[in-house]
Amino acid sequence: MKNLKELFEHQLKDLYSAESQLVVALPKMVKNASDSKLKNAFESHLEETKNQKSRLEEICKELNIKPTGEKCKAMEGLIKEAESFIDEAEDKDVMNAGLIAEAQRVEHYEISGYGTAVRFAKELGHNDIASKLQKTLNEEYNADNKLDKLAEGRLNEKAKV
Repeated sequence: MKNLKELFEHQLKDLYSAESQLVVALPKMVKNASDSKLKNAFESHLEETKNQKSRLEEICKELNIKPTGEKCKAMEGLIKEAESFIDEAEDKDVMNAGLIAEAQRVEHYEISGYGTAVRFAKELGHNDIASKLQKTLNEEYNADNKLDKLAEGRLNEKAKV
């Protein structure tokens, strides 16, 4: 990469790969969550993730970039960790608390990635694209906050026993 434009394109492709991997991984989290509110939160975020992936496709089309071709190794690792946890959890309450922890790791990674992409878009003069990326960033913050509320509200407490 020779300049910020190329770095920005790389970031968009990486985010696209991350979202694509999440579309496959989130149904596993839905399946393993036993709490109805947590299950609903994962189902809702799956739909949101599909929309975020589509938004990235639109952004890439505007910039004349092919979004494929990158493999987000960080997301791949986060998903592998979550799958490993799912295999190890023996109690449904521990499973719910752990699924929240694994999902929040993913959200924090996405918050970091989208925050950087918003900044790059603004610096490159793509204010309309920055706004679209900011919308996704806001959705990621909201998803993280919902998970926090579920954990603090009762799911972590249930896993104590």
